[in-house]
Amino acid sequence: MLRSFSCPDCLKGLRSQATMICRSVFLLLVLNLLYNGCGKPESDRKKHFSGYKVLRLFPSNSQQLEALHDLVENNDLELDFWMHTSTVNQSVDVMIPPKYNQEMEQFIADNYIPRTVFLDDVEKAIQDEGGSLVYDDLSREPKDFFAKYQRLKEIYDYMESLVSEHPNIASNISIGKSYEGRDLMVIKISGGTLKDKPIVWIDSGIHAREWISVTTAVYIATQLVEKYNSEKDVKVLVDSYEWYIMPCANPDGYEYSHTKNRLWRKTRSHTNSRRGCRGVDPNRNWSFKWNKGGASKRKCSDIYAGPKAFSELETKALSDFLLSKSNRVKLYLAVHSYAQMWLTPWGWTSQLPADYEDQYKLASIGVKALKSIHGTYFEIGPSTNLLYLASGGADDWAYGVAGVKYSYTVELRDTGKYGFFIPTKQIIPTGEETFVAVKAIAVALKSELYNN
Repeated sequence: MLRSFSCPDCLKGLRSQATMICRSVFLLLVLNLLYNGCGKPESDRKKHFSGYKVLRLFPSNSQQLEALHDLVENNDLELDFWMHTSTVNQSVDVMIPPKYNQEMEQFIADNYIPRTVFLDDVEKAIQDEGGSLVYDDLSREPKDFFAKYQRLKEIYDYMESLVSEHPNIASNISIGKSYEGRDLMVIKISGGTLKDKPIVWIDSGIHAREWISVTTAVYIATQLVEKYNSEKDVKVLVDSYEWYIMPCANPDGYEYSHTKNRLWRKTRSHTNSRRGCRGVDPNRNWSFKWNKGGASKRKCSDIYAGPKAFSELETKALSDFLLSKSNRVKLYLAVHSYAQMWLTPWGWTSQLPADYEDQYKLASIGVKALKSIHGTYFEIGPSTNLLYLASGGADDWAYGVAGVKYSYTVELRDTGKYGFFIPTKQIIPTGEETFVAVKAIAVALKSELYNN
């Protein structure tokens, strides 16, 4: 018969060890959850939009408009205003996280603002756009390149292929580095023997989520080099101007919109925000009338103007390059989406500039040509009057500081069916109509420049 064994001190020690092990395991589980869940750094998390919806609001009086403006500039509900307005009876599109549906519906009811549902499921719209496609190796065939939205490397590789195939008229230039060290690439296109020619500048993708603007800029560059030897009107324009086209003015943000957050808008610079918010709106960061309205001092805002004008490496590099050639830049186009508008200065005030009549006349030529291709209608006018007040913008700076008389922001398709999620099947049609508009404007401007 065995004697029972009793050792109170031993049992006490075992219990103590078990408690420590349990605590350690629990701590590891908590840390793992924090890292892989809500505590994971913003840059490591993939943003999904299930349950997000976009409402279209229609402010019908000044009180409703003022309430919406206050909400835009003092936004604590993580609302994302895709489109807002400075005038009554114009639509305002706002994306709402599901956790704030009730608060937003209460705000709408309290202010008696008419509304409809623009997008019922943002995540589905992203999938339908084709943004979830696997990015395979780039084909050099233009039709293959424009079959989908490409990543930055594919875009830069494609630009290199254009240059290698047309070295007599095309070259690539890096005008600086982004915050995360990416090249700020520009393709220069110029033919003929003329020296010190007038310059046409086109940039796009300054707002990262506006993918259609990036592909459209690449499409324009492709048409200029590919048709130089086959179409007389293109050859004349390439021989008459130096063309500088910058497809991606915000490469860090653009890559982030592909890998982590499809609706990312800003740069990716650190802001020392206590909430960990990153980035500055690069189209509120220019020095002309910086932060004079239509921008925010709040670091987490999508329209955060930055701590000072040209705080962002991207806007500083772009402006320095433009200033170095400002006496020859005759046409400045900042390509954005969405709204189907050809916007003239000013963005910071409702007053019209001295050159407005000429600016409107030239824009009308482009818009008429654009409509002739696929019937797409564009409005023309100042940003402040057609859309909203927005100070610190690139087009205002190009006109007000660099002295470019014909300075425009081009808001591409559409007017609200897809918003930022233009389907890939519309990439080429959008490029076609925009190229024809740019070509028509360049032809008209050439007559003015060379006949004076």
